[in-house]
Amino acid sequence: MPDEAIKGAIDASLYYEAATPADARTIEVGAPDDPPVAPPPDGGYGWVCCGAVSLLNGFTWGVAASTGTFYSHWLSDDYYPDATPFDYAMVGGLIFGCALLFSPMWTILTREVGRRPVMLTGFVVMSGGFIAASFATKVWQLILTQGCMVGVGIGAIFIPSVQVVPQWFLKRRSLAGGIASAGSGFGGLAFSLGTDAMIRHLSIAWALRITGLVAFVGNLVGTLLIRDRNASIKPPQLGFATHLLRRYDCLLLLFWGATNLLGYMVILYSVSSYATQVVHLSQAKAGILTAVLNLGTAFGRPASGLLADRYGRVEVSFALTFGCGVSVIALWIPASSYALLMVFAFVSGAILGVFWLSIGPLCAEIAGLKEVPSFLSLCWLAVVLPTTFGEAIGLYLRRPSLGRWNYLYCQVFAAVAYLVASVFLAELWRVRRVEKAESLRPESRKPMGRIRHWMYRYRP
Repeated sequence: MPDEAIKGAIDASLYYEAATPADARTIEVGAPDDPPVAPPPDGGYGWVCCGAVSLLNGFTWGVAASTGTFYSHWLSDDYYPDATPFDYAMVGGLIFGCALLFSPMWTILTREVGRRPVMLTGFVVMSGGFIAASFATKVWQLILTQGCMVGVGIGAIFIPSVQVVPQWFLKRRSLAGGIASAGSGFGGLAFSLGTDAMIRHLSIAWALRITGLVAFVGNLVGTLLIRDRNASIKPPQLGFATHLLRRYDCLLLLFWGATNLLGYMVILYSVSSYATQVVHLSQAKAGILTAVLNLGTAFGRPASGLLADRYGRVEVSFALTFGCGVSVIALWIPASSYALLMVFAFVSGAILGVFWLSIGPLCAEIAGLKEVPSFLSLCWLAVVLPTTFGEAIGLYLRRPSLGRWNYLYCQVFAAVAYLVASVFLAELWRVRRVEKAESLRPESRKPMGRIRHWMYRYRP
């Protein structure tokens, strides 16, 4: 028995030998996942999977980002006479909400029938939603097709694919996650510019049909390339991992995600309409603004991932979350010119999607590699309401009677959401430091029983 214990310690030391400072912190505090049978290769076919997930993000969330372009044209052209701005806001909200609402079902189906059949079903439903939306004559039909159908399809693609990248990397986990999530930036850039051009030269209906067909091909390629390591890791893939809700650090991460995405939805879908209604820019310039925001996403997320691997994932995520709240106050609220809006779009694009960049690596660091699919399922459920109603709340807070300051309450709401979210990460950072300090104490000096640190009561 002692020999087996020594052998396990040696194997663990070899497995973590090349870990960076961010990973070393995880190991020192005793992250709850045992070393898997085969350590992550930190490369090899993992980079192909990283590219495949990036491609999938481009043809799912990148496509969803173009909803802001449709939104501007729906409003300015009065495309559906019986529709209200709230109806249009619900289209974008339901894309996110429906994508995440069924995450437990997609997680369980991935475990039972496999990753590829679920994803194949997803991109058929997503493309069908766009094509069906092109024939919509009533706003409720638009909400059902471009909102619900597209959202359900995106969820069936995204939920199984996002679990894969953390399985292939350890010391480069955040960099790989940044590259994978950057696909939504490149996709959003291409589809925002392309959608605006198609609407102006063809029609909204044909823009929807072409988008659906192009997304079908792109998602098919990404699905065929992706490959997981479930055979060696053997994750439980639970739809409702309630045991994680008894952990204080996991709860902090869930609250961070929910408040973070309230601000994210407001910024993502309000910048282009702010440009046309407050700064009085043309639709073409508003489309370019959305494209610049996505360009910032494309370059900012890999850079942020590189910093997270070097300086710590919780620490960098905190800095980016706090920085996004500050950028709204410093750049968006005073923005009254095209140039300043361009600066804000690029800066916020680089950092406002910190949740999508960090959630996979943070789940692996906080809950352990085996729990990633199960914990992610909880994370998606936690952000359903913020993503569904975030833009609707921002729309409700607009005050046309204030003229130049029409969007002020909306902007303050977004800034406060990010600043409050940063508080949750600051507390998680503190908790991790306490855990690290406890792990370094000699056994004889560790507190016992009732005098043990209060946060341990929330650990299983």
